Amino acid sequence: MKMKKYTAATMVEAMKRVRMDFGDDAVILSSNVVKTKGFLGLFKKKSVEVVAGFDEPTKTYAAPVRDDSAQTSFIESRVSVEMKKEMLEMKKMLKTMQYSTNTDLSSFPNDMQPLLAHLQQQDISLAYVTQLGEALFSEMKSQKRDFTLDEQKEFIRHSIIKTIGNLPFGGISFTKKYINVLGPTGVGKTTTIAKVAARALLEQKKKVGFITTDTYRIAAIEQLRTYANLLQAPVEIAYNSADFAKAIEKLADRDLIFIDTAGRNYKEQKYVDDLSNLIDFSLDMESYLVLSMTSKENDMRTIIQQFNAFPIEKFIFTKMDETDSIGPLFNLMNEYKIGTAYYTDGQEVPEDITEATLEKLVSILLAGVPHA
Repeated sequence: MKMKKYTAATMVEAMKRVRMDFGDDAVILSSNVVKTKGFLGLFKKKSVEVVAGFDEPTKTYAAPVRDDSAQTSFIESRVSVEMKKEMLEMKKMLKTMQYSTNTDLSSFPNDMQPLLAHLQQQDISLAYVTQLGEALFSEMKSQKRDFTLDEQKEFIRHSIIKTIGNLPFGGISFTKKYINVLGPTGVGKTTTIAKVAARALLEQKKKVGFITTDTYRIAAIEQLRTYANLLQAPVEIAYNSADFAKAIEKLADRDLIFIDTAGRNYKEQKYVDDLSNLIDFSLDMESYLVLSMTSKENDMRTIIQQFNAFPIEKFIFTKMDETDSIGPLFNLMNEYKIGTAYYTDGQEVPEDITEATLEKLVSILLAGVPHA
């Protein structure tokens, strides 16, 4: 077989050249869209690359037929075939891309799809959506009947609770004196501390005090002092470990001492090490990691991994009112086996904070599921 490669601006032009060289019996072995460099190596241009083949006959091949209508028909036919091939390849590629980011719901009954699609839209991990879907489908098969949407939601509710129901939920225990609040910059640690401290003062009649290690930002110190003045509570500033020890002594008469750590880029290990050298984690302490629901899940995961050397009791999730999906909250709890203490949904102190229960969080997750 004789083979030849053609490069042309369009498929039509390439097929004309194939037709002129090999006639009607040419076989298209491959076709690709390629990019070639333009002026000074810049401005890449798209072109079509075709490899054609022809089995030589025993006699010399005659000159090409110059029937313009037949030639046009041949070209259109070949172009149509090639275009169909390319369209099929594109569809396959798009389908593969879709499956890489979405669970294929077609394997589940139509009545289940709205609920599973809702879980996907809430950014529950694909593996977990599939796991829940398979469990629900198996239960319906065992009962030999379809479930109503409410029954499906109730089954999913129980399945999630079964998965992470053994994790700790709820606010501070009031059994430990030191409440350490960790987290990166911009997640709302100081406001969250003020909310929890205000609840402890107003509802539990606890004497509270504050230590701030956020000496990098004057505004952060002033913000905490403003909240402390409203609560008539003392504030101590710790620039180093010696200052921290002195602050502990000064606040010895307090029932609860809230520690506001510096908001830094804790993706960098240096800042994590600085924190471990400053705070005495051997104290009778509860540590909470604050994460913003507006952050990317992978960024939150990186922060958690950076803090894995610290004894994190529970998560605190902020800015719940600024997102339409809370799936990452469940993904992170399930992955790291850490429960949730509070979630916040506004800036008002002390109103916009809720002590977390798994039942409340699942109810938020399952709210607004559309009917099929």
